[in-house]
This record gives sequence, structure tokens and C-alpha cells, in this order.
Amino acid sequence: MNFNLSQIPERTQQPRTSGVTMVMDKGLSIQDVHNMMSVGRPHIDIVKLGFGTSFVTPNLREKIDVYHSYDMPIYFGGTLFEAFLIRDQFEDYINVCKDYGIKYMEVSDGSISIPHAEKCGYIEKLTRYGTVLSEVGSKDAAHIIPPYKWIELMRAELEAGSSYVIAEAREAGNVGIYRGSGEVREGLVQEILTQIPAEKIIWEAPQKAQQLYFLELIGCNVNLGNIAPNEIIALEAMRVGLRGDTFELYLQKK
Repeated sequence: MNFNLSQIPERTQQPRTSGVTMVMDKGLSIQDVHNMMSVGRPHIDIVKLGFGTSFVTPNLREKIDVYHSYDMPIYFGGTLFEAFLIRDQFEDYINVCKDYGIKYMEVSDGSISIPHAEKCGYIEKLTRYGTVLSEVGSKDAAHIIPPYKWIELMRAELEAGSSYVIAEAREAGNVGIYRGSGEVREGLVQEILTQIPAEKIIWEAPQKAQQLYFLELIGCNVNLGNIAPNEIIALEAMRVGLRGDTFELYLQKK
């Protein structure tokens, strides 16, 4: 840090397994990536090339090489996995990941229906090629999954080999673990945490109020995802109590 302040909570050190910040790249240019890394690299743990943007991104290979030059783990959004899968191109998906040097893969079923045993099978297969993240929850706001089912699905996917389970929220933060207004489904989250270790869950939390909720509930080393590139520094400041919302969170009471 740039100067000394007491009563700052201890952040896990990179490479970290908890306190992860996953940033969503929805179409940054190569220069944008350099700019983001110049200020955000110490605070970013993984980058997702959002949904299917990698299919239409110009100079994709060069862009991925830039991320790799910063030793930054990246992965294609789960929607791209589903796009390959629905077209019976699972092996092609594996080959694309190999070709581009992608060592992290997301398995999701937010846009298509996959029998859960089959989804776990894909997770197990992909662990042979790299680190697997699996997303739980639907992108369809009308599809409400009861808490016991979230727990059941998350547990099975971790057992199948996922390093983390991602709690679905979309990039807007208005489905899955959130209501349409963006409000956290608190009962759902707290019930999940009775059975699934917090360090194994990445909570998609694009909105500041959502990030604050999880920081207050779990602490500064909660795993948060779908963070916008221009919010990386602001989130890190909030994590350690240097934003108005968390200013008194870690101060000792006098």
C-alpha cells in the first residue's frame, strides 16, 4: 500500500484462493487491457471474457496474449460454452481453449437446460484440461430455484471437480441470487452458506450495494465476480474500509 494506516483488515495475498476479484471484460480493446492492468493488476485475480464476446472480438489472440503477459488467468464466459454445447461441439470447445491457451473454463446452464448429471460429467471432463468454474442459477428471472436445490447443485458440482461455484446474477445483477430490483435474496444466500464453504463460492455482484452486502456478511476476503473494469480500485478500497459504506466496519470501538 502507499502509506501506513492502522486497523486495515488483512487481505489474502496473490495468488489467492479466497478474497478473489473476478473482473468482466465485455469488449475492452488491447490498449484498454494494458490500462486496466497498469492500475488493477494487484487487485484482479481472474478475468472473464463476458458471455460470447470472444467470438466477435477483433484480434482476440493478441488480446489473450496481452492478458497472459501479465500472468492473468482468463476464461470464456459460460454462454460461449453453452453455445458450443447446444450445437454438439463440446470437443470443438476444448480445442478452442487449447488453441488459445485458456486454462480456466466455465461450465454453465443458465441459457439452456442440461441434465445435472450430464453437467457434472462436463465438469469432470474439463478438469483434465484446466481449472473449472461452474455457474449455478438460471438467467431466466421466472425460474426460481429453492435454496435446498442451490445447495444440492453446488455440492455436486464441487464434488465433480469445480474449483469454485459461481452464484448466477447476470452482468446486471438482477436474477439468480438477486430479485429483479437487484436486492439480495438474503434468506437464500444465508441458507447456502450453512452448507457450502464461502471460500468455494464466487458471488456475482456487479452493483455496489451487492458488493457491500457480501463484505458485511462474509468479510473483506469474500469472492466477488462480474466486477466492471472501472470499479476494481473502488471495490478494493471498499474491501479494506476506505469507502464511506465500509468506513467503520473494521475500526475498533473506543
